[in-house]
Formats: sequence, C-alpha cells, structure tokens
Amino acid sequence: MGDLAKIFKAYDVRGVVPDEFDERTAEAVGAAFVEVTGATSAVVARDMRLSSEPLSDAFVRGATSRGADVIDAGLGSTDLLYYASGSLGLPGVMFTASHNPARYNGMKMCHAGAVPVGTDTGLTAIRDRAAELLAAGLGETGRTGSVIEKDLLQGYAEHLRTLVDLSAIRPLKVVVDAGNAMAGHTVPAVFGGLPIELTPLYFELDGSFPNHEANPIEPANLRDLQRAVLATRADLGLAFDGDADRCWVIDERGESVSPSTITALVATRELAKHPGSTIIHNLITSRGVPEIVTEHGGVPVRTRVGHSIIKAEMARTGAVFGGEHSAHYYFRDFWYADSGMLAALHVLAALGEQARPLSQVLAAYARYHASGEINSTVHDQAEAVRQVRETFEGRGAFDELDGLTVAGRDWWFNLRPSNTEPLLRLNAEAADPSQMAAIRDEVLAVVRSEK
Repeated sequence: MGDLAKIFKAYDVRGVVPDEFDERTAEAVGAAFVEVTGATSAVVARDMRLSSEPLSDAFVRGATSRGADVIDAGLGSTDLLYYASGSLGLPGVMFTASHNPARYNGMKMCHAGAVPVGTDTGLTAIRDRAAELLAAGLGETGRTGSVIEKDLLQGYAEHLRTLVDLSAIRPLKVVVDAGNAMAGHTVPAVFGGLPIELTPLYFELDGSFPNHEANPIEPANLRDLQRAVLATRADLGLAFDGDADRCWVIDERGESVSPSTITALVATRELAKHPGSTIIHNLITSRGVPEIVTEHGGVPVRTRVGHSIIKAEMARTGAVFGGEHSAHYYFRDFWYADSGMLAALHVLAALGEQARPLSQVLAAYARYHASGEINSTVHDQAEAVRQVRETFEGRGAFDELDGLTVAGRDWWFNLRPSNTEPLLRLNAEAADPSQMAAIRDEVLAVVRSEK
C-alpha cells in the first residue's frame, strides 16, 4: 500500500487499484470520514468499475464501525450522489475514478447538502486520520451502524426534470455515448417520457471500458458518437464521462461543441430566470463567456479550476450557475453541485423550443478559436513554466491565479499543473485561428523542450 498523500488530491481521492488504493485503505478512510466529519449517517454510491463494489463495501464497514448508519444507493452517477446528499441532508461518498482508465478508482466526498470536501474543508484531516488508523489498526469503538439499501434513481430523474422546462420541446433524435459507464444507467431514467428518439451507444455497464475510455475530453473517444450522429441524421449527440457528471455535446454536423459555448448558452438561460445573477467561470473558459454574461445583465466571476473551488465560490457569491471548460456545469438549484445530465437537459430544451439546428442555435455563443486542453508530461514543471514566462515577458499581462495566464489584446493562454496527474495543461485562445495556432505552438515548443 502506497503513501496516502499520493492518492489524496486537491479535491478527491484517486489511485491505481490495488497498488495505491485497496480495500484496507477504503475501510480506514470510512472510519476516518465519520470521525472527522462527525457524521451519524451517510449515503454511498458507486460506479460500474470492477473494483467499486468491494471498495465501497470496505468504506461502509469502516463507517459503520464508528457507529454511523449508511444508506447504500448502489450504482449511480456522481450527480445522483449529490442529489442523494442534498435531498436527504446527509454527507456522501461516491466511488469512482471519473474519466481515468479502468485500473484506477477513487472517492468523491461531500458534506450534507452536497457541500464539497476538499483540502481545506476536511480532506486533509481525513487523510491524516486514515493514515493513523492504518498504522495502529481500526480497533473496536462500540455501536455498529446499520446499512440500508435505497434505490434513488427515479427520484433523481424526476428532480432533474423539475429544474428545466421540457414541456414545449419538439421531437428530437439524440445519440448518447455512455462509454459503458454510468450514463447507461441514468440516461434511460432521465429521458423516459420525453419526445426523444434515443440511439444508445455502449450503454452496457462494463468497468473494463471495452470500446473506449469514458473520457469525452479526448477527441478519439468522440469519433463513434460523431459517426453515429451523421449516420442517423440525429439532432445532436451527447457523451458522458465515467461517473456521468460531465457531458460533451456534438452538433448535427458531427462537430464537437466547446464546453465554453455550452456554458454561455446555459448561463443565458439561467439569467433569463434569475436576472442580474452571478455566473462563475474558471480561468480557462473562453473570453466569450464573461462577455456574453455581461451582455445579458449578469455578473461574471472568474475562479481557479476545480470542482470544490467552483462550488465554494458559488456558495459565497450566491451564483446561479457555473461552468468549466472541462464540461463540468454547476447549478445553484442543484445544491451548487455539478450535473452533466442537467446541462444536457438545458441543451435539449434550447434546441427543442425552436426549429433551427443546434449549430445555428449555438453560433451566437461561440466567438473565439480555442486549442482545447493539451497535456504535456515534463521533467520539471516549475522550470517549464518559468521558461514560458521568460519567453512571453513584455508581450501580455501576466496572471498567476491558477498556473500562469498570459493575455494579449485578442489572445490568451493558460499553463497550469494538473491537480490529479503529473502533467502541464495548456489552453490557448485567440480571435483568429491562425493566431491561436501560433501561440499554442510557441508555448508547446518551450514546454516540450523540457521533457
């Protein structure tokens, strides 16, 4: 068993099973979770990974050994876990490694009401206490808590449909690529009863990911969906990641839609319901997002990357909506939590309320040309960032809110270390595609010379 500091990230737990993360560790974390948070009850859910059920069961043993009662929601998406935490008023834990390959697993934790557990809100204390328990043994503590199995899928689906008005949408042809992951479980429940002709791709739950990884941010994982949209003449395609908290959109032409474009679309819809509200966007979101939010009477607020950071800032500001360029979308009406499914329902409503194709609906929300996120593994991340800074000295404004952002009059880029992997992530954007490509290539040449 490895060092817990390696698997406890900035806002979740993630590692290779069993080398870095095993059942003994999960049991210790379960006990530590109850001790640190003081929880008397909790709700637990899991994805379809081969290791998720034994790890979840071990966590439950640890939690109940400290006297906590546990509601076992079984298979679910991460936003189903947030629904459970919010609707039941309980802290919760989701067993998933999200978009990571099959050999990984992890935990996403929240306090009651889906309030995130991050480095500064209990995760470090849970890690330290779990390490102590692993060293000394869990021991006996008296009362053992109970475990109750509870199916929350239908309640989750019904709740999401109360948050978006879908009563006036026209019939739509939709292709969904679940990647053999949790959207295959949740999409039929959420879409049931809607005027949607659904073409399912890879809805069979299989934690080995036999067709492609459930990571829609990688273009290769979207190709089957793009082909299916064109072949079926669908109105749009949707791709979800492993735990179905992220949603990627493909338009009727088979073209990938930037999550910034979706952020701008959903922001305007939420501002129509809640005029003058605050909208959160992270620093790698398109410049078009704050421009469009301002034009629609909203207040844009820029943040660092990361779901616990976004959720905390939304709670602080009372923001009605938040979007990240990684295709995470956050809603005040959903306990400030993220839900790819809820974002998908907004897209379906925006498209289905009128007759134009999706590409035309979204044209007003796409103003700039973006590189997408480009990852580089380097020997010395700090030195690579320093050299990039030196290269661009005097050519734009510098900002170190999260990594290094350099902004010119009509271009910008951000270079930041990943919170979960040993990578530098580059995002670049410009008004002109050739200018974007030139900035992107110049930064990558410096970064990758340090490999």
